[in-house]
Amino acid sequence: LAEAPHLTPRRPRHPGVSQRRTILPPPRPALASSKMASETGKHGGYTMASETGGDFDNQIGDFVSDVGSGRGSQKFVVRDWEGPRGQMKYSMVRSKPDEEEVELFSGSPKKDWSMRLIKVVSALVIFMAGAVLGLSVSSHFTRYSQADLFFPTTLYTSNCDKEYLGIKDYVNPRKVKHTMTDDELFWRATMVPKKAEYPFKRVPKVAFMFLTRGALPFVPLWEKFFRGHEDLFSVYIHSLPNYKLNVSSTSPFYGRQVPSQVVQWGSVSLVDAEKRLLANALLDFSNERFILLSESCIPIFDFLTVYEYLISSEHSFVESYDEASPRGRGRYSRHMYPEIRLYQWRKGSEWFELNRELAVNIVADLKYYNIFKKYCRPSCYPDEHYMSTYLNMFHGHLNANRTITWVDWSRGGPHPALFGRHDVTAGFIQSIRNNGTICTHNSVPTSVCFLFARKFAPSALESLLNISSTVMKF
Repeated sequence: LAEAPHLTPRRPRHPGVSQRRTILPPPRPALASSKMASETGKHGGYTMASETGGDFDNQIGDFVSDVGSGRGSQKFVVRDWEGPRGQMKYSMVRSKPDEEEVELFSGSPKKDWSMRLIKVVSALVIFMAGAVLGLSVSSHFTRYSQADLFFPTTLYTSNCDKEYLGIKDYVNPRKVKHTMTDDELFWRATMVPKKAEYPFKRVPKVAFMFLTRGALPFVPLWEKFFRGHEDLFSVYIHSLPNYKLNVSSTSPFYGRQVPSQVVQWGSVSLVDAEKRLLANALLDFSNERFILLSESCIPIFDFLTVYEYLISSEHSFVESYDEASPRGRGRYSRHMYPEIRLYQWRKGSEWFELNRELAVNIVADLKYYNIFKKYCRPSCYPDEHYMSTYLNMFHGHLNANRTITWVDWSRGGPHPALFGRHDVTAGFIQSIRNNGTICTHNSVPTSVCFLFARKFAPSALESLLNISSTVMKF
């Protein structure tokens, strides 16, 4: 047994009681020492000698050993022993293990199955993790497959109406509010298409541009004047920056205030406001004629008469004349030479009317505007000289050299006469229409020289409304 420790039986826990003992498997099918073991019987019994002298007298014990391992292993049970003290002979026969043996044997299948179960569970976990990862990668690849890259199945167009500008919005902006600076606005407004034909059905319109310091007291009269002709005109208002015009949402004045700046009388800021109004009106490609009005102006003819007079005209209406007086040539500055010479200097009313071509040229001009801005001060009044001089220098053949807005300067002073409620009668309006002045329209003499009149006080509104249908044919 000393040479074969794997065959050494453990001592029983309770002496005198027969118990099963496990004999470790031999290293080889047959024992190497003939002294220690000899084969007996057809069942493979073994004779073993003990050199240590174990306490085995009068004890019967069954010893069990597994020979081999795996599916071909055999189980042996010791049935008897013989020999003197210290000399043991074991006879072993094959036996099928029962449940009790499986529980008592060391190296029983319970441990093997535990290890196998752990391996199986680990493999299952790895398999499931791989399957989930594979599905995720497959889904991601499918989402960006070549078919979808070259032939998308879904088109996202929900915001197209906000992101893209159609021809209608480009040639006829629905709103006049914008965030452009004056430089950006003037640059945008002076774009002129090279193609003469319009890609849409263009109906020429008249742009009514109101330069006001505050309220528009004659809005009800103008609304009556415009009624029924909504496709033939557009309205633009330049007021104080923070002023809010209180009109009905159905009024042609509603939402028509352009981004404005503060204007000081007699300064170049008046020219800035005029160019700002022209530029905003030029954004609408249907606007063909541009008339500047104040809050104290009124129409003295019906809309269709005014419309036909302006649309059919071959000339613009800007007053431009040479006045050899301190209030004329006396305002010229020698610092304007040589760009502007004295004989080119002109004066005229600021209440002008322009066709589209001249409006673009006025807005686009920077050279001569800067000369007036730098040298036409403090008492030069740029609004009375800039446009008259510029058109005389470059576009005189397109100008009628007269204004279509009647003003009464007969009372003298720096400001024209103001008419109130008691001044407004049917005869008074007729006298303005037919004041004895003869002018030309498309080179043909005519007595219709004025289409608008100023300066009227707010108190005149009621009287004007009373005669608007009978006299002015609104």
